[in-house]
Amino acid sequence: METKTPAKKTATKTTAAKTTASKTSSKSTAKAPAKKGAAKELKDLFEDSLKDIYWAEKALVKALPTMMKNATDEKLKTAIENHLTETQTHVERLEECFKALGKKAQAKKCDAMQGLLDEGKSIIEETEPGTVRDAGIIAAAQKVEHYEIATYGTLAAFAKVLNEEDCLQHLLETLNEEKKCDELLTKVADTNLNSKAM
Repeated sequence: METKTPAKKTATKTTAAKTTASKTSSKSTAKAPAKKGAAKELKDLFEDSLKDIYWAEKALVKALPTMMKNATDEKLKTAIENHLTETQTHVERLEECFKALGKKAQAKKCDAMQGLLDEGKSIIEETEPGTVRDAGIIAAAQKVEHYEIATYGTLAAFAKVLNEEDCLQHLLETLNEEKKCDELLTKVADTNLNSKAM
């Protein structure tokens, strides 16, 4: 009768193993919905951020002509004019992103961009035409560029994780143009304006 004891122990171990396996399986099953939920949350955040920057770019299209009109340095005027054309293209690319997502292009007010544009407007109102105002316009424009660079960089990262390849390409193109614009504004400031403003 003593030989039956190991059999009972083996049976107990088998049952314990099944129980452990069952718990492991339950844990895996429990994680799946959470992962799907996180993916949906990320996509919602991605789409919401697209609405923000869509509003921001459209607002910038309206604001840039005022900056160009109030600038006196010819190189600065040209830089702003060129970026206005680029910004109109950025709006179109965002519309293509919405289309790729099967969504209607929709703008949501971007408080960050509104604040930056208001600051730029105040600089123009508080300075006389000339190099100091031009320097202020560059400072305001570069703050806008830095915001856009950060935003497009984040959106590109989201698009990559979500496998939204069409959107990703559009976002990377715009990101590259924003960086080049920022570099150009820095060059204009360094070579033409900041020394004259002193």
